[in-house]
Amino acid sequence: MFGIKNCGSVKKAKDFFETRGIKYDFIDLKIHKPTLSDIRRWVENKGIDRVLNSKGTTYKKLGLKNMNLDLSAKIKYCYENPLLLKRPIIDKIDGDKIIVGFDEGEYKETFGQI
Repeated sequence: MFGIKNCGSVKKAKDFFETRGIKYDFIDLKIHKPTLSDIRRWVENKGIDRVLNSKGTTYKKLGLKNMNLDLSAKIKYCYENPLLLKRPIIDKIDGDKIIVGFDEGEYKETFGQI
């Protein structure tokens, strides 16, 4: 799970896993940034609009709304500023499945109703 400790959606995902005894590794985006190839794979799988958090503080601080960025530039910004990524990102579920954000229904469907 990629995220930051004080993110509400990350806290919900952690609670979901912990109440069900599901083990996970937590990667704090403030300390360890994901690889460029990981970000590209997430974008290929989910799309840039799902992976890039265009409603967050970092997006607004960088003024990205006013820039005419192509996909490559958006991916580069996500790599250079990992807090631009929507959180949490749950990666490598049963191979290559990825979940971005917290949706309890999607989590129950993926990990079970327990």
